[in-house]
Amino acid sequence: MLEKNLALATFVVGSLGCNCSLIYSPQTREAIAIDPGNDAELFFARVAQLNLSVKVLLHTHAHYDHIGQSDSIREKLGSPIYLHKADLFLYNALAQQGSFFGEKVAKPAGIDHFIEDEEEFALNMIDTGVVDPQLRKVIRSIHTPGHTPGSCSFLCTAFEEPILFSGDTLFANSIGRTDLPGGDFDQILKSIKQRLLTLAPETRVIPGHGASTSLHHERKHNRFLV
Repeated sequence: MLEKNLALATFVVGSLGCNCSLIYSPQTREAIAIDPGNDAELFFARVAQLNLSVKVLLHTHAHYDHIGQSDSIREKLGSPIYLHKADLFLYNALAQQGSFFGEKVAKPAGIDHFIEDEEEFALNMIDTGVVDPQLRKVIRSIHTPGHTPGSCSFLCTAFEEPILFSGDTLFANSIGRTDLPGGDFDQILKSIKQRLLTLAPETRVIPGHGASTSLHHERKHNRFLV
């Protein structure tokens, strides 16, 4: 069950089926977006449908299917782009990435903020004019390199069950590919085993693509981890 002061909407965007998530306050309508993807019009439609004000665009990494139209989203909504600095080389090569997959991606403007490991992100969740700081910290970053050097996962403990947004690091019964520039197979296994599998086993996992899973399930059934 969801915490009454927080809500979650996850939907698929773009040609490669990226899972985009909006974590938001039903009272204030403030939202944090994770991986807006490369379909700005669909993103705008969902934000408008939910009547949200997107405060931050968080990115698990800088592959174009996760961040390809974030610059356009920032331009329209004024939402700053957050990314780990180690993925800046991929962000600067978004146009080339799109060309590789046969899609046109415009060269973006710069990053607004570089994500640090264990950084916390907050929302104004109670519309009273006075905000309890403990209620505002809803997401924590976990640097999980391997799929890309700057890959991050995001842990939200503001719901009754913890939710991990794992990007392309951990999937249901699989892990992220490591054959693209900056990928490292040994590093992604280390990230998963030392940073993610140490979290509570009941943690729900929403990956960058495909179905949700849980850390308990992945510990027992993921062939890369058992």
